[in-house]
Amino acid sequence: MKAVVLAGGYATRLWPITKHRPKMFLPVGDQTVIDTIFEDLEADDRVSEVFVSTNERFAESFETYIDESPYEKPTLSVEDTSAEDEKFGVVGALAQLIDREEVDEDLVVIAGDNLISFDVADFVDFFYEKEAPTLAAYDVKDLDRAKSYGLVELDGDRVISFQEKPENPKSTLVSIACYAIPADDLPKFDEYLSGDNNPDEPGWFMQWLQQNGDVFAYTFDGAWFDIGTPQSYLDAVAWYLEGENYIHETATVSNTELGKNVHIMADATVEDSSLDDSVVFPGAIIKNADLKGSIVDEETHIENLDLSNALIGAHSRLTD
Repeated sequence: MKAVVLAGGYATRLWPITKHRPKMFLPVGDQTVIDTIFEDLEADDRVSEVFVSTNERFAESFETYIDESPYEKPTLSVEDTSAEDEKFGVVGALAQLIDREEVDEDLVVIAGDNLISFDVADFVDFFYEKEAPTLAAYDVKDLDRAKSYGLVELDGDRVISFQEKPENPKSTLVSIACYAIPADDLPKFDEYLSGDNNPDEPGWFMQWLQQNGDVFAYTFDGAWFDIGTPQSYLDAVAWYLEGENYIHETATVSNTELGKNVHIMADATVEDSSLDDSVVFPGAIIKNADLKGSIVDEETHIENLDLSNALIGAHSRLTD
């Protein structure tokens, strides 16, 4: 079995924090988002190679990250795009990768910005039990939130219908970006794309497969975060920290009131301030400030300001 970790997005909704780094590198506790996926795939002996599918813009960042990581399976596979308006869709990118890397084995595909609480090996077990295309599904328990995703309706664990980002959701069970495709079905990517079908989201491809055969859903409890917005990232950090705070040993925090779910990274300095539900990147300096629900990038200086729900780019200087 091969694996693909999708890491080709530009995360414009998280700019400026992700303007110069892939969102998969955002830290959650002592790991990055993508580390949790790499760890599961590294531990599963059935997975022989992990292709990291990214764009030309972030290729060098991923190459360095993979070279310096403890993981042996990841291999970089670069899309032919360097800007958002050049993207040809996730399904198109997958079809290109399958051809480029000559993949002819069963394939598990996971979005690199997924923070999931289940072990990927359990998902693969379920896939091999069913011997058919499989997706992971999660109950978001909120009809309004469900409008942003592809919904699935099940008969047991077999998918019987899809709703893609519906205005009026029939349920709250959503398909997350975690899929497994049997080797025999890989040529269907080209068949799907040649039929002038939607190339953007894998959910459309899974819906097309379901209309022509069986597709099964692996449902799970626990947690799932689709990290695409500042709030979803902060929610993931809060889930990981469970109301506690994570202060790097080289950070300096003095005369400061820390609320909950505060992550302060290496060599940051926080003095005479108040922080709550916020993330402070390495080397930032915060003095006499009040931060709530904010993300402060590296080497930034903030002084004498009250900020709420703010995104502060790297190397900025904000003072009253």
